[in-house]
Amino acid sequence: MTQPQTYPTPPAGGPPPAGYPPPAGWGPPPRPGFAPAPVGPGGQPLASFGDRLLAFLIDSAVASVVVFTLFLPVLAFVWFRMFDEFTRTNPDGTPVEPDPSTFLTDIMLPLLLAELGLVVLMLGLYWLYHVEYLCRSGQTLGKKVMKLRVVPLDPTRTLDRATAGRRYLVQFVAATVVPGLSYLDGLWQLWDKPWQQCLHDKFAGTVVVKVAP
Repeated sequence: MTQPQTYPTPPAGGPPPAGYPPPAGWGPPPRPGFAPAPVGPGGQPLASFGDRLLAFLIDSAVASVVVFTLFLPVLAFVWFRMFDEFTRTNPDGTPVEPDPSTFLTDIMLPLLLAELGLVVLMLGLYWLYHVEYLCRSGQTLGKKVMKLRVVPLDPTRTLDRATAGRRYLVQFVAATVVPGLSYLDGLWQLWDKPWQQCLHDKFAGTVVVKVAP
């Protein structure tokens, strides 16, 4: 009796024999080392650590220029007061010994008040920039340059002032008074899964995504 024709069995993971259609669900094996880019809840690619860091540095440079410009008159006033105090001379030309009480009231107190004013000014400016301005489009200047956007974890919601304010409380207010928190906040993205959030993202329920140019 004639034996039916047989065909060699293809190796595991290989294509089916020539002339036969592939079985259902068959596909080429994945390329080793390849993984799809992580995406946010809305399907947009998540921002990388490097992109977010560059955006933060750009925003910090912008804020520093504005704060320094606004605070320069105060710094100049304090500096000239210190200069006058330390360069006073007696009628015979000898330098005047600084009076400790005068030094505290005329030098140290204005200097401490200036530092406090600088902190308040910076926090106020950061509120306008990282809350009020951010709410308009989900982007600061740095994020616009790097093509990033802040979006809520819930794709059906829009970024509002309350959400941006919660980001601000952790990223700037808490980080100002808790030593080392600013570094932990930013580095948290490196090991956070699945949304690659910083601590201020987690507190506010937001993610940062990459947007089309």
